[in-house]
Amino acid sequence: MRVITGTARGRRLKELSGMETRPTTDKVKESLFSIIQFDIEGRRVLDLFAGTGQLGIEALSRGAASCVFVDHRSDAAALIRENVELCGFGERAHIKRGDALAYLHSGEKFDLVFLDPPYATDLLTQALETITGFDICRQHGIIVAESPVDCVLPLVSAPYRLYREYRYGKIKLTVYHRGGNEADA
Repeated sequence: MRVITGTARGRRLKELSGMETRPTTDKVKESLFSIIQFDIEGRRVLDLFAGTGQLGIEALSRGAASCVFVDHRSDAAALIRENVELCGFGERAHIKRGDALAYLHSGEKFDLVFLDPPYATDLLTQALETITGFDICRQHGIIVAESPVDCVLPLVSAPYRLYREYRYGKIKLTVYHRGGNEADA
């Protein structure tokens, strides 16, 4: 597992042992970052259910202003810290160990949110409902959710909208966009 491009290009990231964490495959990660490539620089990123931190680290490598990494496992939080330091992003990274859904109640706002929870749970649906319910994205924010291809995700309400779904074998990326304040104008 390596950083694809940017300032940390080629850096090999450490992985967690065991089967509890399922890192995003290189093919899916490359596709994901091709989809959002012009929406990263200078942005505030949330890597929820961060695991190894590879998605947030890739965003930092491509110029994101900062990234908050959230994972409930202490070994994952320690590994994310190691990977962030390895890439030299310590000043722009904030690692939070704790419940991901509870973190969404913090009141913080983000431009880009990565959601990649364990597949055999309902955490993705709960996270999407909480994110849109508490409106944690800034104007024109983007949510990228990774799930099994057969996973049916909930409908989102304005100012959020489904932008597009992408399929890669058994994996699906679902991209949501948050509008601006068009209704207020």
